Amino acid sequence: MYDMPEEIDVVADGSLRIITLNRPEALNAVNDPLHAGLARLWTRLGEDQDARAAVLTGAGKAFSAGGDFAYLQELSQDAALRAKTIAHGREIVLGMARCRVPVVAAVNGPAVGLGCSLVALSDIVYIAETAYFADPHVQVGLVAADGGPLTWPLQMSLLLAKEYSLTGAKISAQRAYEIGLANHVVADPMAEALAAAKKISELPKQAVESTKRMLNIHLERAVLASLDYANVAEDQSFQTEDFRAIVTRLNAKKN
Repeated sequence: MYDMPEEIDVVADGSLRIITLNRPEALNAVNDPLHAGLARLWTRLGEDQDARAAVLTGAGKAFSAGGDFAYLQELSQDAALRAKTIAHGREIVLGMARCRVPVVAAVNGPAVGLGCSLVALSDIVYIAETAYFADPHVQVGLVAADGGPLTWPLQMSLLLAKEYSLTGAKISAQRAYEIGLANHVVADPMAEALAAAKKISELPKQAVESTKRMLNIHLERAVLASLDYANVAEDQSFQTEDFRAIVTRLNAKKN
């Protein structure tokens, strides 16, 4: 559905769209096809006039483990791929901020890096008791142009956004709830997210979509204030010796 790569599964259930990040063997780590698919997904979802609400989740044990190490290493070496990826990151962020369809996140496991960002850009968040968030961009030598620092200052205090962005520390499910990154900590996030999305899908369409847009105008303005700077800074960080050394070490450790 929506002409997505195999790394993204989209299933229609009446007026609901169930979107699953689908690389379970890699903990749904982001590779190029998955990233490119996400860049197209939100426009396709918005164009789907039968869609009234969506649920976003991950296959297997994780929501998403963040960037695939091999993909990150390619980005340090391939300028064309890097330019495409940064452009796609911008499309993901703005696509989610502008998407007319309410997106309910079912965080079934760790949501790291871009996975964490997808949750932060969703509209309602149900997180499993054992799941956690983390944005480790800085830890690997990167600027998070599509990460937590873009949206977190609207969702928690600026001090906490700085702490978690600069340190990459894990944010437990309970802590995420306490500081405003999740609406509910639950035993079965998928069941709860489906129930919430179904309820939203049954409400008056124009009222739902216009209310989401009204709220997301705040989000979009905040994102646009820093997005251009973030894109340039991220491109620079991909080319630093710090990043290249860290990713080389991580790939060697993995293999």
